[in-house]
Amino acid sequence: MSKDSSLQNLFISSRDLLTRVVSRIVPPKEIEDIVQETYVRICQIDNAERIQSPRSFMLKTAKNLAFDYLKSANVKWMDGQDVHEVLELNADSTDQMFEAAASKEEFADFCEAVRLLPLQSRKAFILKKVYGHSQKEIAQQLNISESTVEKHIATGMKKCMQFMQQRQHQLSDKQSSKLGGQHE
Repeated sequence: MSKDSSLQNLFISSRDLLTRVVSRIVPPKEIEDIVQETYVRICQIDNAERIQSPRSFMLKTAKNLAFDYLKSANVKWMDGQDVHEVLELNADSTDQMFEAAASKEEFADFCEAVRLLPLQSRKAFILKKVYGHSQKEIAQQLNISESTVEKHIATGMKKCMQFMQQRQHQLSDKQSSKLGGQHE
């Protein structure tokens, strides 16, 4: 089987997964472009046979392209503010959330924190932070006022931060007790 056909088969078999992964990072209207760009990038690789895990490599490429989009595009997270402005204005809380989500285990904890939010807060939080909808769009979609959307998002941020800080303290306590037990 040629390199091109094996990559094409891999892409076709992984397309739904790629779409799901990318949909968690970028707004819905950008998903298809990033999935297609992933295919283009994979096809441009000269030594594809040297890649030990082609499927993982393809997923990582899709994620990187999605994150690159967030960094370079004028993505709207908050009305009138792009990603860079949000990161600058909320450096402390945003950095804590991104750092906490850095590892798979911590990302799972973050997902758990979002899952534990009250239903309306969870919906508003996900629409805002994952899909980049404006407060007005969320209000229309959930059939609630914009001020209620704002309260739900604030509640989501606060509860997620608290949950993640609590998990971090639990991890620190476990590590401290392990270190303490080793020195005795």
